[in-house]
Amino acid sequence: MTRKTVRIAMNGVTGRMGYRQHLVRSILALRDQGGLDLGDGTVLWPEPVLLGRREHALKALAEQHGLEHWSTDVDEVLADPTVEIYFDAQVTSAREEAIKKAIAAGKHIYTEKPTATGLDGALELARLAHEKGIKHGVVQDKLFLPGLLKLKRLIDGGFFGRILSIRGEFGYWVFEGDWQSAQRPSWNYRAEDGGGIVVDMFPHWEYVLHELFGRVTSVQALTATHIPQRWDEQDKPYDATADDAAYGVFELEGGAIAQINSSWAVRVNRDELVEFQVDGTEGSAVAGLRNCRVQHRSATPKPVWNPDIPATYSFRDQWQEIPDNAEFDNGFKAQWELFLRHVYADAPYHWDLLAGARGVQLAELGLKSSAEGRRLDVPEIAL
Repeated sequence: MTRKTVRIAMNGVTGRMGYRQHLVRSILALRDQGGLDLGDGTVLWPEPVLLGRREHALKALAEQHGLEHWSTDVDEVLADPTVEIYFDAQVTSAREEAIKKAIAAGKHIYTEKPTATGLDGALELARLAHEKGIKHGVVQDKLFLPGLLKLKRLIDGGFFGRILSIRGEFGYWVFEGDWQSAQRPSWNYRAEDGGGIVVDMFPHWEYVLHELFGRVTSVQALTATHIPQRWDEQDKPYDATADDAAYGVFELEGGAIAQINSSWAVRVNRDELVEFQVDGTEGSAVAGLRNCRVQHRSATPKPVWNPDIPATYSFRDQWQEIPDNAEFDNGFKAQWELFLRHVYADAPYHWDLLAGARGVQLAELGLKSSAEGRRLDVPEIAL
């Protein structure tokens, strides 16, 4: 075996997602398993270079995990020819400019979403990367969740017949920060800092719908700021200027209709934090983060509406659980492995910056739809 060291500049790893999912559960997990075997006698050994603005936090992370390289100077790291990949998990408002610099430096790009604060910027990143001839990918982690992998297995097997509709429920109660600390950063609730649930979640819904059911062709959304005042990390009150809930209807290529509610001001009364119910002519399914239940046409009961008689059975008990039938790795790690294989073994990979731009487009049109109170077409985009 030949071990090839791959140096990856990881910007934003002091944040919750960058640290937990990308550094610890992906890159460090790859190191713990001995690297990534490409199958041709080469093992990739990822060597992260931690980037960020807070020197003390970077130093503490490096010491905690036995890592040698960290820096607060992005330009210096990008100028290092031994660094081949740039990864970005910063706040959205800082991402676009940093990725531009990394593209200009000839680094392969892997980034969280949204890739930019607007469609024009997202498309420019895709064009610049294409012209530079580098490899580029965007995190689309929910496609690798066990529940959605089971759902895709059902779709590929023809279980549903003609798919009619998709209903999604996502969210949980994010504490305001006064009497219990908030579990999301305060910038998420300030539009001027790139916050808002539409900007955060509509890019997710775009790729989930696009990959599993068909391209989104129209959107009608209604947004709300249900909690107008919150408390920040210094326990100071601030006005929430961004949406904390969004109620969307999406028309899909092929005729299916998706309805997805997204909220940080909802208390969970479902089995998982996100669930999708898919109804088709031959059967239905409910998929969450890990589990997936089905009800086939042949096993569908015939309920009769009678509000004067209490139900004597449980509707949930009439559904069948789909078995795992496979080992499911962490979704972020699984996509990191695919991207690394794309860069170093030229394996196929289509979740690129153009795919990321589609997510930005849907968020932008969702906000516009809510502001104007009308349904908007979602045109196809290209380089």
